[in-house]
Amino acid sequence: MDKNVTVLNYQDKEILLVGTAHVSRESAALVKEVIEQQKPDSVCIELDEDRYQSIQNPKAWEKTDVVKIIKTKKVGFLLATLALSSYQKRIAKKLQVAVGGEMLQGIQSANETGAELVLADRSVQTTFLRIWRKLNLWEKTKLIASLLFSSADDEEITDKDLQELLKTDILEAVLKDMRKQFPKIGDILIGERDQYLASKIKTAPGKKVVAILGGAHVPGVKEEIFREQDIAAITEVPPKRPYGKIFGWTLSIAIIGLIVYGFFVNTQTGLRQLGSWVLWNGGLAALFVALALPHPLSILTALIAAPLTSLNPMLACGWFAGLAQATLNKPTVEDVMNVHKDFFSVKGFYRNRFLKALIVVVLGNIGSSIGTYIAGFDIIKNLF
Repeated sequence: MDKNVTVLNYQDKEILLVGTAHVSRESAALVKEVIEQQKPDSVCIELDEDRYQSIQNPKAWEKTDVVKIIKTKKVGFLLATLALSSYQKRIAKKLQVAVGGEMLQGIQSANETGAELVLADRSVQTTFLRIWRKLNLWEKTKLIASLLFSSADDEEITDKDLQELLKTDILEAVLKDMRKQFPKIGDILIGERDQYLASKIKTAPGKKVVAILGGAHVPGVKEEIFREQDIAAITEVPPKRPYGKIFGWTLSIAIIGLIVYGFFVNTQTGLRQLGSWVLWNGGLAALFVALALPHPLSILTALIAAPLTSLNPMLACGWFAGLAQATLNKPTVEDVMNVHKDFFSVKGFYRNRFLKALIVVVLGNIGSSIGTYIAGFDIIKNLF
């Protein structure tokens, strides 16, 4: 048996864990060989329903509506998903293989041998939301920056590199620097998914099960097979922290109160307070949006929207600026199809209208947030 295949006996089942690199031609060949030789009752693959549909229908991207994404507040999640997908595609292109080739081979071989296909991974959206809800504002900003500016270098991929890929989960590879800074991300990214995968694998139908996993998951799944898992606990999306809203509304009320109080002191003080709020908040939001070189009206939208949206925690400046950008420079099918090629290129980011609309949302929100705190301190300083 290949060194990347681990055989386990669990109760009355024989379970074969096939460790793969998600961009390796050799991994796809190994998957085909194991399934054809073993003829399992079930084949488990490290995909959730969304990624399964995506890998089966890669052209579904062409129908992506960036306006809908902004309205449903999924920009951060989409950027994280794009970073993951783009990272895989860059390495796969260097190796001249298809992304997820071993998973596609698993699906094909399962169909050919009559095995039942089991989607064994937790929803990637649940994974990212569990990470997102555990981070504070500063950590979220650093996470997005890590995703946006992480890249694969242009060196040749060697056999040694492939062996490293067998030991590293693709999700973990994209977030490797963040995991060093925030260990809790690693637990959600790898540890919890090991539990979920193990639960799905050991409850798969039949007495012989082949599970196709990224190499990083094999050691953890091997241990978790023989443990009990609380699936409800690791699939629950933590609710938004209530103190975030409380803080937001408290800050808004305080800012409004200080501006109004300034007018009670005298008109000049009140106007200075109001001017400080508009200048810092709107100015910084517009400045940050301008970094994306968007349509001029998107910059103007940020300038006008920021002082108003910052006083309502339910709204965000970036949404309005991003919607303006997506409406004024509507992304084309070609933009969407080139997302994975343009994601890690500065020139591509500025050229691609789909990516530009998303980054306008992020930059607008960051600029407005910074402006809120600077303006708040300035308003307090003006009173004294």
